[in-house]
Amino acid sequence: MSTDADRVVLDSCPSTMTVARDGFAGYLRPTWVLAHRQTGGHGRRGRPWANPRGAFTATLALPRPGTAQAAAQRSFVAALALFDAVVAVTGRPDGLSLKWPNDVLLNGGKLAGILLESLGPRRDGTLDGLLIGIGVNLIEPPVAGEVEEGAVRPVALAEETGVQVTPEEFLDALAPAYARHEQAFTAQGFGPIRRAWLDRAARLGQTITARLPGEAVTGTFKTIDEMGYLQLQTDTGLRGIAAAEVFF
Repeated sequence: MSTDADRVVLDSCPSTMTVARDGFAGYLRPTWVLAHRQTGGHGRRGRPWANPRGAFTATLALPRPGTAQAAAQRSFVAALALFDAVVAVTGRPDGLSLKWPNDVLLNGGKLAGILLESLGPRRDGTLDGLLIGIGVNLIEPPVAGEVEEGAVRPVALAEETGVQVTPEEFLDALAPAYARHEQAFTAQGFGPIRRAWLDRAARLGQTITARLPGEAVTGTFKTIDEMGYLQLQTDTGLRGIAAAEVFF
């Protein structure tokens, strides 16, 4: 798959995910859809995706991302790209970490989130496409009422670092960073991505809680495995978790 990407920039739309999904058939290669304002964005499990002033809200549409497992691992590819993009615009990695499964933290607060949506599948078991939705608080964080109770506090890039960038400027840093990690993932598989992600992981070796439907599992964050699953050392043994909300 080519790592070159096209770009669509909108003043406003209900959701960049919706625009990317509706336009996917017409994209000839990976395409970034960026909107200065979203009126109906959503996050994990259908929760509203807050859109504070000056936020970066975009979706990358990837054609033919491979299997469902490979598509899911793009969350880690995107997280590494976000990490690099923040370093590129601020000039420093201080305070940055990656929270499983799909958040970027700055000084312990949530700076950015990632949402994946698959398109397909095809007869050969691969997917037609993958949508990678990304939100970054560039200027100000969401207000308290828009954040789930007990979740990591939201932060904004400008407030934490003093650096102000426009959404287009951030995309100028993010797009090539994603392309580099996508190329590595395509050529070498998940192994190097996994190791790089673990080097930047938040709370590795510490106690965290993973909330699943009807169950909360607390244990020591040991690693992520070759699938990208969270590995928690609990009182009853090592527990692998494919998807959950993590709290600490």
